[in-house]
Formats: sequence, C-alpha cells, structure tokens
Amino acid sequence: MKNISLIHSPNLPAVDYAYACHVPSGMELYFMAGACPLDQAGKVPEESGIGEQAKLCVENLKTALKECGAELKDVAYTRVLVASSEQSDLVTAWQAAREEFGSHDVPSTLSGVTVLGYSGQLVEIEAVVALPQNAE
Repeated sequence: MKNISLIHSPNLPAVDYAYACHVPSGMELYFMAGACPLDQAGKVPEESGIGEQAKLCVENLKTALKECGAELKDVAYTRVLVASSEQSDLVTAWQAAREEFGSHDVPSTLSGVTVLGYSGQLVEIEAVVALPQNAE
C-alpha cells in the first residue's frame, strides 16, 4: 500500500513540521475546502478564541476527511489562516492545530490574513490529502 512520506531535513533547523511531503505516483489527491470553525448550526461559536476555533476547524476537517475515506494521517499539506496581524495569535492557532495532528507533522504554511468569510471567524485550515487509488 502506498503512503505519503514526510521529509525532515537534517540540514535545516529542527521545527515541529516536516519540510516536505512526497506523494507517490498512483495516489489520488483531494483538495479540501478550508475547514471553518462552524458549529452544528453553521455559526462560529460566539466569543470563541483562536485556539478553540483552530481545534473546531480540525474537528470539522476530520469529518470532511471521513467523507473521502481519509484521516488526518492522509493529509499531505495544510495551510492555517488566522485573521490577525499579531504573531502570538498565529502561534496560538498553530499550536492548537498541531496538537490535534499529533505525530503527523505535515508540511504547512501559517499566515495572518485581514479577514475570513464568516462573522467572528478567526481561523481556517486548508488541506491536501493523498489516498491510494480506489480508497473510497
């Protein structure tokens, strides 16, 4: 069975994510819509903080992944977007999301943005997933 390979470089600083990911040929790629911190009513929970929203994004991502026959371990790349210009807010979102991914330290980009799509939304997580062909 083919699996993605996370690549860590001994020639670059030690960080809490892989520097690259190899997706073997013959795997199917899924480009997930940005996972938003929406509750069952389709709303961002009032007064939710960045860490709470990041965790909810990952929970919603896991639900969407399940619909594709995937899990977090199948994620090849993420982009974490945080509606803030404060580096500490970005770090809070990153740490909350990374905790949810556990040892699967997938390559990722962390960016501060001016605004996200839902009222009160502070975090969104995009993902690319790789599964063996016919895994659905």
